[in-house]
Amino acid sequence: MLIDLQLHSTYSDGYLTPMELVKFMAGQGVKIAALTDHNTVRGIEEFKIACRENKIKPITGLELYVKIKNKKFNLLWFNFDSNNPELHKILRETQARRRARARGILEKLTQYGFKININQILDKYNHYIPLNGLVDELLKVNFNRLKIKKELGVKKPREDEIIREYFYNKKIGRLHESYVNIERIIKLRKKIGGQLVLNHPGKYNQLKKDFLIKLKNLGFDGIEVFSPHHSLGALMYAQFIARELGFLMTGGSDFHRSEENNFLIRNSWNYFKIDSKFLEGVKKIIG
Repeated sequence: MLIDLQLHSTYSDGYLTPMELVKFMAGQGVKIAALTDHNTVRGIEEFKIACRENKIKPITGLELYVKIKNKKFNLLWFNFDSNNPELHKILRETQARRRARARGILEKLTQYGFKININQILDKYNHYIPLNGLVDELLKVNFNRLKIKKELGVKKPREDEIIREYFYNKKIGRLHESYVNIERIIKLRKKIGGQLVLNHPGKYNQLKKDFLIKLKNLGFDGIEVFSPHHSLGALMYAQFIARELGFLMTGGSDFHRSEENNFLIRNSWNYFKIDSKFLEGVKKIIG
């Protein structure tokens, strides 16, 4: 059975609304899916309604930026009470910090010569401020596009090049994510339930056994094994270490959009399928 337990919509850094996202997933033959927007649960109810209309089983989900002391990483949280006021308070705190940081970067970019309507841009994003969205807003202004092309010395600058030059630049500043202490999440999980899963650990070299044992001792339930961010070697090792440490296994496409360019491969679902039969213990999440 095809599933997808990591999806992003317009409520964070995806390009499709929850309804559009569900229709796309239905077209891929997905039977169970989770919307895991960054630091927000705003799209969950819309996602659930769309899933029921398209005969997909919805799983409540969330992707959070968390930290243990100075160690920062991403987790996926499934099957929790998304209406809990304490959860909403934590998410609003992260969103406010992110917004303040984004405003600071945009103010510096105006000093750097860009033409930016800061309030108009920030008002467009009521929840998570997406970095890819900020890049898109810059490129909407012809003056900014020409400036970027000239300064980068390329005719068609890629998103990652723009991010590195203008959002991860020491002279301008770095638009850091807004992280939550993992102790707050562990404590809250005892109240509102659900499963905690380490997100695409192979992407950031987080498959080290001592780190995974620490997460297991904290109460983490699983590891995302199937991810387009993983090499075959990372996938195989994630599967091995998950079984050794007693973690359940999940999988997700980390879908944001299909590329608009005329490429044969436009998104991970063109080459990457997630079958639940290969994910030991995933029934604890999907039922």
